[in-house]
Amino acid sequence: MKYEEAVAELEKILAKLESDNVGLDEAVALFEKSVELSKICFDKIKQTEGKVEIIKKELDEIKIKTFDDIDKKE
Repeated sequence: MKYEEAVAELEKILAKLESDNVGLDEAVALFEKSVELSKICFDKIKQTEGKVEIIKKELDEIKIKTFDDIDKKE
């Protein structure tokens, strides 16, 4: 499931819970589903943070090199 899909599903659950037309059993089931969806969202965010860190490190390596460093290698 994509992050955006999980968020959209969470929004639907919230709207349903706020409608006041939900019984206790259904509310508990919706809460359980919202916990699962939240875990998916947090996992996707962690994965994305990891990717961003890798890209930042690669970018930092590029920035560290100066023109003088490049000329010395040639």
